[in-house]
Amino acid sequence: MKGGFRVDRPGVLTLLQDAGRFGYHRFGLTTGGPADPLAFNWANRLCGNDPGMTALEVTIGGLELECQADTILALCGADMPLAINGQPKESWRSHRVKSGDRVALGYARRGMRAYLAVAGGFNIPATFGSTATVVREGVGGLSGNLLQAGDHLPCADTSDRQCLLLGRGYRPVYGGRVLLRVVSGYQSALISRDQQERFFASEYRLLSQSDRMASRLAGPPIDIDIPDLLSEGVCLGAIQIPPDGLPIILMHDRQTIGGYPKLGSVISLDMSQLAQLKPGGLVSFKSVTMAEAHRIRLAADSMYRQLKPEVCG
Repeated sequence: MKGGFRVDRPGVLTLLQDAGRFGYHRFGLTTGGPADPLAFNWANRLCGNDPGMTALEVTIGGLELECQADTILALCGADMPLAINGQPKESWRSHRVKSGDRVALGYARRGMRAYLAVAGGFNIPATFGSTATVVREGVGGLSGNLLQAGDHLPCADTSDRQCLLLGRGYRPVYGGRVLLRVVSGYQSALISRDQQERFFASEYRLLSQSDRMASRLAGPPIDIDIPDLLSEGVCLGAIQIPPDGLPIILMHDRQTIGGYPKLGSVISLDMSQLAQLKPGGLVSFKSVTMAEAHRIRLAADSMYRQLKPEVCG
């Protein structure tokens, strides 16, 4: 089969993702989409794509592809070595490839997830309005599965666009510690003030059991003693406090409803940093108001729109 890429090695965990599946929570289908929307959006932008076009989310690394099209690709996100025909190439910029070329990603040195986009996006049929892969639900991507050796990723021949570069000073820096800003929710009133203060004064460690559904933390437990709650819809970044008191932060593949009490929600902008934190990394929290969260979001969106990538070929 021609016109795209052949998967020779799928890597540790590689998924097709677009911006996400919206409007289907009432059917029990979660949103999905890129765990790090910032890196995902830049990978598409550096290929000259419209926002939200289908790309690959590569967790940890190890992906190897053979090109069967003449196109442009870009890799953004985790510090995951990129090589084309065995030659090291820079991330956070686009590169021309032609049929027969081999693309290989090493293993992440910093960060957890990288996004590989191609000009025009991968041509994958949508399922319930989206190509976002949610393996637990078996929807999106290629029959709801993570990539396998031998899979074909169709895309168009598109080599007439300019190659673009995001300057080093504008690229995110991934480390071993993140500070997450939190807007308190109405259920925080069920948690005593001293336990809320304990939460915001503490530092937690990201557990290896974390995945695209939830980030699980180890550290000082939050003591709560409240009656069972009715399950209700949950949002991205919701901080649940289960009976053991150890916070759980809900990610893109979260369930659509939950009954654990929720202290609040991490602002969407900070979820990208959390998605790039490796197990064992440290997490702390800072309380912000809803108005502050809006200002942070608007400022970040304005900066993204105004920042112009450089032409590099």
